[in-house]
Amino acid sequence: MKPLRNPSEERLLAYAAGTLSPPEAVVMAAHLAMRPANDAWVRDLQAVGGEFLDETSPSPLSNDALALAMARIETDAGKANHSAPLNDMPELPEPLRRYALGPWRWVGPGMRVRDVHAPRDGDCRVILLKIESGRETPKHTHGGVELTCVISGAYATETERFEVGDFEEADPEVLHQPRVVSDEPCLCVVALDGQIQLDGWVGKLIQPFVRL
Repeated sequence: MKPLRNPSEERLLAYAAGTLSPPEAVVMAAHLAMRPANDAWVRDLQAVGGEFLDETSPSPLSNDALALAMARIETDAGKANHSAPLNDMPELPEPLRRYALGPWRWVGPGMRVRDVHAPRDGDCRVILLKIESGRETPKHTHGGVELTCVISGAYATETERFEVGDFEEADPEVLHQPRVVSDEPCLCVVALDGQIQLDGWVGKLIQPFVRL
């Protein structure tokens, strides 16, 4: 059996503590909705943190505390009183159904992208990326952090395979070329900071035309 590709403990802890950026928290919430065991672990961490806070002397809040709390509430994967879905993709995990979506845009042969109108953090935003079976992205690295959760289908990099619910973390040091290995298209939700950086002279030539 293929091992599950889960977020690092550091990112799970950051999510439990509410310190992930809003776009990263959206992708993490989608992953947790698809991996109940990880969701239960995060909620245990939050319960422990709550008990610790109960025993800690209060301290002044930061100026942006309310804004951060509201963004965190919007991205939580919990089951409490959800509002009506805001988009036309019932196949999405429930946390993603809370956001309106932009139109599909063509970004390359067999590749389309759709903006998720979730909270941004500077250049970091949330997108849906759909790639047809057998297609691959150009080889690339990243201008910042890229967090990816597979919603349907599967893709493989040079060293790993990612299937439904799997989570990939990439940064400027990661150079890869994901290729869809499932018979169906691969649909992913991605928190993308900046633009991908294409590798090689051909990549540099077409870079101005590839905007995710």
